[in-house]
Amino acid sequence: MGIIGSLYDYLADYDPYTREWIPNLASFKISSNNTEGTLKVVFTLKENLYWTTYNSNIKVPVTSDDIIFWYNEVEGDPETKSSGYNGQFLTMKDGTSAHIDIEKIDERSVAFHFPRIVANPVLTLNMYFGPKYLYAPVKEKEGTDGMKNLFTVNTDVAALPSLGEFYLIEYTPGVRLVYARNPYYWKKDSKGTSLPYREKVITKIVPDQNTEFLLFKSGEKDSYSVRPEDLEDLLSSEDPNYTIYNGGAALGSSLLSFNQNPSNIEDKYYQWFSKKEFRQAMSRLLNRDRIIKQVYRGLAEPALGFFATANPYFDKTIKNQYTYNPEKAIKLLASIGIKPNSEGKMTDITGNPVEFDLTLGADSTIGIDTANIFADECSKIGLNVNVKPLDFQKVVDMLLSTYDWHAVIIGLGSNYWPTQGSNVWPSTGNLHLWYPLQEKPATEWEARVDYLYNEGSYTVDQDKAGEIWREYQNILLEQLPVIYQVHSLAFSGVRNKWDNVFYDTLGGMDGNYLFLKEE
Repeated sequence: MGIIGSLYDYLADYDPYTREWIPNLASFKISSNNTEGTLKVVFTLKENLYWTTYNSNIKVPVTSDDIIFWYNEVEGDPETKSSGYNGQFLTMKDGTSAHIDIEKIDERSVAFHFPRIVANPVLTLNMYFGPKYLYAPVKEKEGTDGMKNLFTVNTDVAALPSLGEFYLIEYTPGVRLVYARNPYYWKKDSKGTSLPYREKVITKIVPDQNTEFLLFKSGEKDSYSVRPEDLEDLLSSEDPNYTIYNGGAALGSSLLSFNQNPSNIEDKYYQWFSKKEFRQAMSRLLNRDRIIKQVYRGLAEPALGFFATANPYFDKTIKNQYTYNPEKAIKLLASIGIKPNSEGKMTDITGNPVEFDLTLGADSTIGIDTANIFADECSKIGLNVNVKPLDFQKVVDMLLSTYDWHAVIIGLGSNYWPTQGSNVWPSTGNLHLWYPLQEKPATEWEARVDYLYNEGSYTVDQDKAGEIWREYQNILLEQLPVIYQVHSLAFSGVRNKWDNVFYDTLGGMDGNYLFLKEE
């Protein structure tokens, strides 16, 4: 989505400043039947939305059939392993599962029928979708695999349809991506001028962040997500032709997680990782202050909460109590039979040396530095951690398919909404990181989290919902299936030739309104 996201758009948008849902591709109307306990959301697409391709006069109308096909045949097909699949099902009061059905009203309108009332239906349904006219014939003839392979790296990217801000018009492997403005994009500014203002965007493909930094510094790149180690160098320039914007603390944080899937790791690892005392000890060995000082140059803060600060149910008093303390880590490990041997190496109750691999994406220098600090802190008490940077796609395959990993550092975004992550936090989720796709909860605490997630999703009363989400957060911060690290301050560098620049971590940087200054 980082590459093709600008070719698509969402049904609705959310204003993080007013905390309100607003129409985007479609307007929406919500109605509930309190007698039956059901709910309906009707989305109506804007007029004159089209699928178009670069340098072509062919315009295919975007219709409700596109939404229905994508909902039922792509996200709703378990064979595609879509992250949106789980979100189509609701747990009923009797514990059974029921589907949110979609109905065609007319060429521009669809109705989603909820079998029970939910607290945030627009969030549940908000989706991007592709063109039925391309995908449906392929799926009918070749099935799901054929549909997945409709577009490959060998496809002429100029043939990719768009209803978003841009077309992708060039892809030179290992070199660059080129985007051109979509003249049929629907969005306009307050004066009626079509967006985006920019006619073309060139994205260079670089091997690592160090190269990206050098390209920005030399003037070959117009924007750059500034790492903490770059900041002093960039700010000390005597005559910079760029501005560094401070967006504030990031809402999300990378996390550390341990594999608790009993069928895909050796029993000794399962015996260690499945005990909460082990995970609590690992949190006690995560030296966030050292990471902030050495990796982030002091430009970060510990990530101790579970919900993001922008979450409606964020409470600063709810936080991870298992902060850095090696002595307490040793006591926690001893409570489950892990103690140092005569050589000072930690061994379990059967004499196995306690060591594990820590996997992460090889493209993140910050992640690798963080992993090495964690490994060093573990070594001080006799634990051996092998840091293994891998190609990111390999990491994804391990998490979603092979499950043959020990520990991982990865980012899953921010818990902006309490119900966000329907494929992560419920035990049935395909990205329930530590043990996905459980037929029934493997532990009592996961069963309770499932229950609370479900109840919170359907509780409209904010006070009652607040009590539910408080318990939910406290369980996850006690059990620590994921251990959040730090919230870095987010900085962005932009060349001074660009005007109308605004950046913060809530809204990001809206490139639609950027334009070149007159020379």
